[in-house]
This record gives sequence, C-alpha cells and structure tokens, in this order.
Amino acid sequence: MTDQTTVSGARDIFIVSNSVDEMGGVTTWTHQMAREFTGRGHTVHVIGVTPAPADRRHEFPDPLPYATTTLYEEHPPQLKALRGLKGKLNAVERRRYAARSAAMQERADRMTALFRAARPGAVVIVTQVWAMEWVGLADTSGLLVIGMSHESYDASAGSSRLPRVKRHYKDVDRLLVLTPEDANKWIRAGMDNVGHMPNALPFVPERPVARSGKVVASVGRLSHEKGVDMLLDSWAEISSRHPDWKLRIYGAGDEEQALLARTTELGLDGSVEWMGRTNDVLGALSEASVFAQASRAEGFPITLLEAMAAGVPCAAFDCAPGVREIIRDGEDGLLARLGNVMELGGHISALISDKELRDRMGEAAFKNVKRYAPEEITDRWEALFAFLER
Repeated sequence: MTDQTTVSGARDIFIVSNSVDEMGGVTTWTHQMAREFTGRGHTVHVIGVTPAPADRRHEFPDPLPYATTTLYEEHPPQLKALRGLKGKLNAVERRRYAARSAAMQERADRMTALFRAARPGAVVIVTQVWAMEWVGLADTSGLLVIGMSHESYDASAGSSRLPRVKRHYKDVDRLLVLTPEDANKWIRAGMDNVGHMPNALPFVPERPVARSGKVVASVGRLSHEKGVDMLLDSWAEISSRHPDWKLRIYGAGDEEQALLARTTELGLDGSVEWMGRTNDVLGALSEASVFAQASRAEGFPITLLEAMAAGVPCAAFDCAPGVREIIRDGEDGLLARLGNVMELGGHISALISDKELRDRMGEAAFKNVKRYAPEEITDRWEALFAFLER
C-alpha cells in the first residue's frame, strides 16, 4: 500500500468481479488495487457475483480494510441457449430462463442500492465481462463505469468473449485493456471507447533475491492455458545437462494428475518438485535463480512482474503483447516463440549455464520493472477518473 493519501479527492470506488476470492490474477489485481485506492483515502467496495469453488478459494487476512459483498450464495445455473422454434416452445427451459433472469435482476438491484448510496464522483470498475452482465442490469446513472479485459485481444478472439465484450462494454465510459497493442486491435474491431492500463507490481522488494539456488521456479495454475506440459517437455532436454538443478513448480489445478503422470513418463521425478499453492510468492522466489513461464495465453502476467520485482531473470513464451511489454527481450529476460519448447529450453539453459548473464538480466529486471510500481499505476488510475469526469 502506498503511503500517499489524497483524501481531498476521495471517491467511492466499486470493483466488480466474477468472484471476490477465486484464486488467480484477476483476484490478485482486485485486492491489490483495493488496498492502493484505500491507501489514497478512497472508500472501496469489492463485489463478486458468485463465491469461489472451495478448491480454488484464496484466503485473505481478516478483516480487510474495505467492504466486500458476494451477490449469490452459490453459482447460478448455467442454461443452454434456446435455439430455434423447438427451444422457444420448450416450456421447462423457458421457466428456467425466467427464474434465472429474475434472480439476476434481484442481484443487480442489490448493486443499485449500493451505487445509489455513493457520493458524487463514484466509479464502478468491472474487471470481467461476465460480471458486467449484472452491472448492465443495475442503475449506474451518474457513475463512471470502467470495463476491463484482463486477457489479450487474441485470447478474447479465440473464445466467446470477443462478441460479449463488444456487446456488454460498448456503452461504458472506458474499456481498459492491458497494452497499447491490444487497444489498437480492439479499436480496429469497432470499439471506440478503448484505453490501456497495465497491472501494477504486487510487491516492491528493497533488494533483489540472492539468485544463489540451483532452482528454476514456475508459478501459476496447473491448467492447459498455463502450458506446464510444455515446460516439462523443455525441462526434459535441460535436466540431463544440468542434473544438479531443480524445476520447482508452484500451483494447483485440474491438470495436476496428468502433469504428474507426464513427469514420470519423461523420467523427471527426481528433478521436478511440485510445491502446491503458495500465498508467499516472494518467499518462493527467494530460492530461485531463474523463472520460467510456458503459457499458451496471457494478459499482463502478474507472475512475470513478481519474478522481475524479485530480480529473477525470466524465460517465457512470447504468447501475448503483455509478455513482451513486461520483458525486454535480451535485456532483462529472454522470449521464445510460442510453442517452441526447444527454444524455451535453450533460453532456460543459457540462464542456468551463465551466472554473469542471469545476474545481469536479473539486475536489469529488478530496475526496469519498477515502471509498474503501485504508486505509478495508481496515479494513472486517478488521472483517468479525473479525465473521464470532464
């Protein structure tokens, strides 16, 4: 939290997400910015649509210095689209749709009541397009509404989210994406209210870690999107050349068992350490000398920011504009072409083999990543609020 406080310009700020407490980058961003805004004297209220699944729930300190609300006690039912005449004549499904719509409006009305109690100049920040479906049903008249997409344009275009973003965010005061490159793509796709805002550093250590351990670290969900299977394929080429080094993987997810089996299949059980989830990323990085990320898709990955803030040089796939915004290839990290496991493995191996290289890149990372310091990013947010009020 920043020490700076600007109470004279204090606002009510609502941050609305799919969930208040589901593990992941959006939740990390939400609570970090809630703390930063609170530290500036703003009154923050974090709103989630549904509770997180029990196995993906992030534990937060109690009490938090801001209010939180979850609109549903359990996840609302997911219904199939009513297609064609047969769908429209299906009375059972129509009743289910009507019940779900009524429940959505009831939850939106709860948000309306919170919004109506806000002071003039209040802001609603919607971090995910699914949550915007509820905000769109609420009365936000007189409030600034800022929508966000925390993924790359290409990731949205490869899913159902692109048409949903265009539909649900078309009338917000600003749609914020993560990089100028992605903003230009959304503008070309027909959105005329687009800006860009990077994520902030979750922490700013006073000094880099020692980079003395023979550990390559990776932090993230064990899911297809995060590409841990490709990281294992890269490590299979590395481990025989560097048998005294370990690949230490932090995270959990639905691909865990498949990845454990793949580790055994590749003969890597002795060189890969599965650490499970961690709420202490800086502590995890303190024993690492290299950070590796093999994601198939990213937005503006907080794990890369964390590694660089700790002074750990990164090797990653160039899978999104946000990655190449964060890493200056050849200066403070190394980028490989997406999916090229041999190239990624070569980059990791180069950092393992050359202490001078990893120290130089680690020191450059520690310095360069400070352009995303929390106070800098919070200043940009407050400047945006003031601009949109004009």
